[in-house]
Amino acid sequence: MRIGILALALVAAGLAAFLVRTLVSSDTPQQVSAPQPVEQPMAEVLVAAQTITIGQRVGKSDLSWQRWPETAVASTFITRGKQPDAQDVYAGAIARGQLAQGEPVSAAKLVSFENAGFMSALLSPGMRAISTKISPETGAGGFILPNDRVDVIVTRRFRGGSEADGGGESFRSSTILRNVRVLAIDQTFAEAEGEQVVVGKTATLEMLPEQAEAFALGEASGSISLSLRPLADLAGGSKVPETVVANGEGRSASTRSTGTVRLLRYGTEENISAGSN
Repeated sequence: MRIGILALALVAAGLAAFLVRTLVSSDTPQQVSAPQPVEQPMAEVLVAAQTITIGQRVGKSDLSWQRWPETAVASTFITRGKQPDAQDVYAGAIARGQLAQGEPVSAAKLVSFENAGFMSALLSPGMRAISTKISPETGAGGFILPNDRVDVIVTRRFRGGSEADGGGESFRSSTILRNVRVLAIDQTFAEAEGEQVVVGKTATLEMLPEQAEAFALGEASGSISLSLRPLADLAGGSKVPETVVANGEGRSASTRSTGTVRLLRYGTEENISAGSN
């Protein structure tokens, strides 16, 4: 009897232990292993490190490499695998279109000086490029460099003066444009390191369309001289050239009440007050 009771107690204890273990295991959350992601092949694409505006000259720091899925790489993208020196190649190029930060760079959106059409990319929106012959005498001794600002002076020759003038010829100078940007001197488009003087025969200037017409007329009616402006005038000033309207006497309207006009008669130089008749 005692052995039977003891055996029954052991069976009951075993059943109780089994039930407890089953209940505990059902309350414990099962650990589900997450599926391992499959890494797709990547490429390095040349992108804009910051926003690049139209006409901006791109520096090496404006471009960077960014990882890009190979399946999303377009044929126009510049990849590190095909062109590892792209940052050096496109440093100094001009942006034909705006590039947002992180946007892939394509060769169609950047133009270098070696390619045709770079001058149109160098021009500011709404402006025109026009060239004129210069010499050391008419171009500030060759000290005018690309990106400098100049005033345009026209010197006209007059013949058959009044009896008081002896009926001879005279010369009058007047400023027709101010704050004009110099795009290039001959084939030099940027100031080289350590360069101090560019002695050229042609200067390319940037101005508005109507100013280009007045400039062409002034060049046809007399000789053109470029007057170099100081760098201090550029600080906070307008970047658009200013048209100077000449009065009937051939002098600039802005210099009518102050300054002097240089008059050459028979080889003799005479300074006349701008406010005098």
